[in-house]
Amino acid sequence: MKVVIAMDSFKGSMSSLEAGEAVAEGIRRADEQAETVVRPLADGGEGTMDALVHGMGGEIQRIRVTGPYGRKVECRYGIIEKRKLAVIEMAEAAGLTLAAPDERNPLYATTYGVGEVICDAVAKGCRRFLVGIGGSATNDGGAGMLQALGYGLLDEKGEQVPFEAQGLRWLQRITSDRVLPELSECEFLVACDVENPLCGELGCSAVYGPQKGADPAMIADMDRWLLRYAQLADAISEMADPYYPGAGAAGGMGFAFRTFLHASLRPGAALVLEETGLEEAIKTADLVITGEGQLDRQTMMGKAVAGVAKIARTYRVPVLAFAGSVTKDVAGCTENGIAAYFPILHRVCTLEEAMKSENARENLADTAEQAIRLLRVGMQIHTEKRNDSVK
Repeated sequence: MKVVIAMDSFKGSMSSLEAGEAVAEGIRRADEQAETVVRPLADGGEGTMDALVHGMGGEIQRIRVTGPYGRKVECRYGIIEKRKLAVIEMAEAAGLTLAAPDERNPLYATTYGVGEVICDAVAKGCRRFLVGIGGSATNDGGAGMLQALGYGLLDEKGEQVPFEAQGLRWLQRITSDRVLPELSECEFLVACDVENPLCGELGCSAVYGPQKGADPAMIADMDRWLLRYAQLADAISEMADPYYPGAGAAGGMGFAFRTFLHASLRPGAALVLEETGLEEAIKTADLVITGEGQLDRQTMMGKAVAGVAKIARTYRVPVLAFAGSVTKDVAGCTENGIAAYFPILHRVCTLEEAMKSENARENLADTAEQAIRLLRVGMQIHTEKRNDSVK
């Protein structure tokens, strides 16, 4: 029996691969002959870099870059050498958590550090990029990133405007004659799970600005500056569409990536599933096991677990799901390709006890073991009945 295991992380307890290995351990207890294939799973947000790098034999890089408020920060990103692939989480260089709550002000926040990460990865041979853009502190439309990559965002004197969002108020012209040459060889895949446009009532300034420290006056100013920025971008790129779904993601990073780097904006879970080659593994599987910290009605609404179930359903491979907890409104799981789901807790305990890594791994392995034992019993009964009918 070949079992493909693709577990999302149990946040606070287990990473994606730790959960996958716990399931594999339980399966081996029940069936020593079973072949287990563990693949990382993530949705493009926090944890995606670690899941892909560790699951695909990559290496973590650590570099010093310009943080969201100008101070140098240590940023991690991953390289999967065999694919010339860099995996970047924008929040590592320009994340909201890199600043204290009383310091947050999107007028002065920049994405320059993200551009520095890209430059470093290009210098190390990467030509494909998977970028998660969640958790940003910025609202500069990706202007800082573009400046780090060699674009000219110039004022009326022909000088670079300040790197942060407020620099856009002085923007008069955008140039590309000094852009990093290797960018023309690069492919950018951006994990984007929102459809907000760049500007307007549903734009990044209005919707996400307040959580980054913007007041109504700032929101109005930034929205106006971003619209002007998009109009100037139209002069050098036919893809400059401020109303494209996802253009407003991460304070306008969706717009910058698509307009200037010709990036594809895709749901994060779908990108990860594609990069890990999960579909190829599932094609020849007898069983697929997936899961996450909590199964609920949102599980099947575009989350990573839903993507696994969809692929398995295409190849008519049964799916089991394990979770730390299961809510009452989870019925949609069985309607969307998950044959059965199991909470992994075996006794009454506190949330703190349940979330301890060692307890979570043990509970998950034990649940997997019992599920496979039950499955084997069912297979045995089926075989015996078939043999009796032949006789």
